[in-house]
Amino acid sequence: MSHQSDLIATDIEAYLEQHERKEILRFLTCGSVDDGKSTLIGRLLHDSKMIYEDQLAALKSGASAEAGEYDLALLVDGLQAEREQGITIDVAYRYFSTTKRKFIIADTPGHEQYTRNMATGASCCDVAVILIDAQQGVLAQTRRHTFIVSLLGIRHIVVAVNKMDLVGFDEGVFEKIRDEYHAFTTNLSIEDLHFIPISALKGDNVVEKSQSMPWYQGATLMYLLENIHVASDRNFSCFRFPVQRVSRPDSTFRGYAGTVRSGTVKPGDPIIVLPSGKRSTVDRIVTMDGDLDEAFPPLAVTLTLKDEVDISRGDMLVKSDSIPAIEDRFDAQLVWLDEEPLVPGKQYVIKHGTRRLFGRVSGIRFKTDVNTLERSTTPTLALNEIGRCELTLSEPIPFDPYPENRETGAFILIDRLTHATVAAGMICPVAGTTGRDHWDEIPHGQLKVTTSPVTAREREERLGQRPVTVLLTGLSKSGKTVIANAVERQLFDAGRLATVLDGQNFRLGMSRDLGFSATDRSENVRRAAETARIMNDAGLLCLTAFIVPLESIRARAREVIGADRFIEVFLDAPIAVLKSRDTEGLYAAAERGELPSFPGVTTEFERPSSPDLVLDTSKLDIDTCAKRIIELLKRKQVIR
Repeated sequence: MSHQSDLIATDIEAYLEQHERKEILRFLTCGSVDDGKSTLIGRLLHDSKMIYEDQLAALKSGASAEAGEYDLALLVDGLQAEREQGITIDVAYRYFSTTKRKFIIADTPGHEQYTRNMATGASCCDVAVILIDAQQGVLAQTRRHTFIVSLLGIRHIVVAVNKMDLVGFDEGVFEKIRDEYHAFTTNLSIEDLHFIPISALKGDNVVEKSQSMPWYQGATLMYLLENIHVASDRNFSCFRFPVQRVSRPDSTFRGYAGTVRSGTVKPGDPIIVLPSGKRSTVDRIVTMDGDLDEAFPPLAVTLTLKDEVDISRGDMLVKSDSIPAIEDRFDAQLVWLDEEPLVPGKQYVIKHGTRRLFGRVSGIRFKTDVNTLERSTTPTLALNEIGRCELTLSEPIPFDPYPENRETGAFILIDRLTHATVAAGMICPVAGTTGRDHWDEIPHGQLKVTTSPVTAREREERLGQRPVTVLLTGLSKSGKTVIANAVERQLFDAGRLATVLDGQNFRLGMSRDLGFSATDRSENVRRAAETARIMNDAGLLCLTAFIVPLESIRARAREVIGADRFIEVFLDAPIAVLKSRDTEGLYAAAERGELPSFPGVTTEFERPSSPDLVLDTSKLDIDTCAKRIIELLKRKQVIR
């Protein structure tokens, strides 16, 4: 529905041209049950005079005796079940415009069981209006929706504290809710946050300023919606053009139709076809209204190239100065949308842009409690749960991390048998978790090794020690960290320089982005090996305490550090002894299936084939183990 304008009667063509050029803002309303989302949208339409006369008459016919007390929510709650229950079930869309903008509103459900509907409605929005009942405060569903909005990359959030009339328009109530919400969003990536006290039923601060809350000097909701700057949210730097269709009307024309998802393109721009890597140059930008000098998102155009290149639906055209990642494995946040839980290893259809291919969830790193933001291990994801997963595809696809490009960083999972959409995915940006074998990764760019003016020999003579890395490996609770600390203490007391690289501390810092799958454990050890090598280069003795369950990964660590600077110590003990030391209940949790990647229980631990030293920590105390390691260092002439 469009706003009223004098141009309609005087110059309809001028009005249509003006209306066509308006910017479109997509926003959603969300929050907990009965926060007044549908009423708020009805108030926006009513006070901005965006209701048809027959709709208004129908509302007034069912109004209560008190003047003006008709149910504005009925303008949006269109399903019979919604009207009967007084709730929103499906995502309801409404369209209207003002003199400044055109709006598409998504009214999303508040019930937890309809969280998947809310995520669907939010996926294409620029702004989220999160309602909070002033009487109830910040609830679990408020936190849930806020987390999903942040996860989906919506940069602008307006927190509308509704029903202020029911709390006497109390400023203290508003400030308390604002502070509590701020505390929850501290760890979320929200760039633009606004708070407005409103009464959707009475109209306070929705379209017109409230006379009942003179203490609030901010903008009304309508003013914010008309003026929030969203044009710069689009990615105009990285050109991405997924090919939707090859247009071949006759033998003289070959074009590639699709929508510009990000970036810009002009005739003469060099492009690359992915994933094939073929190169060409843009010849024309064709539309129904004639050729364009430039195309930008979200224009739907047909591109012609100067060369005959093999291009099919699902390929992506990009520029050579901004090439996306091309991988068949990556990490992604999944919002599970299906009644049937996720089955790791099961083959699903992956729809990414215009391409469809097969893939599977090869591992679940963790799931997130959207109420507390705490992470926990899980063997599966159920309806409405959110988790970070590792995906393996049947072939590589070009993509960008979702925070950098929502258009090429999103995908959906489809069940092969039912054809139901079972999950929405957002590709994660963190380097080192794409599932690739980083041990063999070739460094990017033209990089050269630099050498220190201080030689290794000079360091040895100054410190009186030959720098090595001691890997203390073994199952959980075998004593790796406490023994490494004891060795460090004895070396320090003897005037030596040593440091401990502990596995848990390393995961809290350098590897905080990694889970416990085989791929992540491998990457964790690779990072630790590179860190230990740098410490050795500085002349330090490095004592590392890591499980490292695979013999092949321990061998790779030896290669990185150098065989002449690598010492392997295996800490052995019967599993019953290790369980008796486990005050945290890790072994019990693994046996219950709660820790799917726990060496020695749910995954294999390969005993070292030829360690430099084996210590049975069920028979030897900490001090004895430390002394035997130092004796080994002396035999190998590490310390003199």
